[in-house]
Amino acid sequence: MSARAKSDGHTAALDGRVALITGAGRGIGREHALLFAKEGAKVVVNDLGGGADGSGADAGPAQQVVDEIVAAGGEAVANTDGVDDWAGAQRMVQQAIDTFGRLDVVVNNAGILRDGYIASLTEEQWDAVLDVHLKGHFAVLHHAAAYWKEQSKAGVEVNGAVINTASPSGTYVPNAGQANYGAAKAGIAALTLVAAQELERYGVRVNAIAPVARTRLTVNTPGMGAIFAAPVAEGEFDAFDPANISPLVAYLASADCPHTGKLFGVTGGNIQQFQTWSAVNSIDADGPWTIADIAARTADWK
Repeated sequence: MSARAKSDGHTAALDGRVALITGAGRGIGREHALLFAKEGAKVVVNDLGGGADGSGADAGPAQQVVDEIVAAGGEAVANTDGVDDWAGAQRMVQQAIDTFGRLDVVVNNAGILRDGYIASLTEEQWDAVLDVHLKGHFAVLHHAAAYWKEQSKAGVEVNGAVINTASPSGTYVPNAGQANYGAAKAGIAALTLVAAQELERYGVRVNAIAPVARTRLTVNTPGMGAIFAAPVAEGEFDAFDPANISPLVAYLASADCPHTGKLFGVTGGNIQQFQTWSAVNSIDADGPWTIADIAARTADWK
C-alpha cells in the first residue's frame, strides 16, 4: 500500500493506516498522534492521564487530542486504559479493531518517572517504572502480536509496524538516579530486537527510538532541566521540541518502510542508528584462565 497524494500535493505517508499510540495525551505522544492523523492515519489516542509519576487518572488529555484531530478533519478515538493493566492493553488493541476495522501500527510511548539513587530507591519506585515502561510495552505488543498472528494464519496479508520507545538512558548514556528507568529502557531495546525476529513471519516490523525532547518528564530528569529550560530565540530551530521526534516515527510506521530490528536515536535535527553491544577489547587463552593472567592482560582496558 503506497502513500496517496492529497489534493494540495502533499503525500499522506500513513493514508488509511490504523494506529494505536500510547501515552498520546501529552508531550511526544501527542505530537505523534497529531502528525499521524495529519498523514492520513486513524488513531486510537491512549492516555491514562496520570501524573508524571503515574499517579491519578484524567480522561481529559486523551480526549483533547482526539478533539483536536477531529477538528482538523481527521479520525481518532480516545482510550484511557493503563498500559500496565494486562486487560487494559487488550481493550485498547480491540478498540482499534472494533472502531476502525483493523490495527496496523502500535507506537509504545507511555511512560513515567520515579527517580532515585539505588541506595534509597524503594521497591515501589522500581516496580512502578518497570510496570509502566517494560511491562506496558510488552502487554500492548503481546495483544497486538496475537491479533496479527491470527490475521496472518487466516490468510490476511499483514503490513504491521511497531515503534517502541527506549531512551539514551539505559542504552548509550547511563544516567545516575535512573536505575529503574534505565533498566526498563534497556529492556525495551532488547525486547524490540526479539520481537523483530519473532513477528517478521507475520508481516510485522519492530523498531525502537531513543528520543531526546522537552517534555514534562525530561525537564525533571537529573542534570537535564537546565538544558531544556534554555530559551530559544524567536525564529530559531528548537532542537528540543517534541514535534521533532514524530516524523521518524511516522516513517517507521509507514507501509513502505523496510527497517526492522533497529534502534534510532533522534534529537532535534539529528537521527542516528545504534547497534547492539559490541566487543571493544578481546583476549584469548589456550587453556584454563588464571586470575593473574586476566588481571595482567586487562589492566589497560578502558
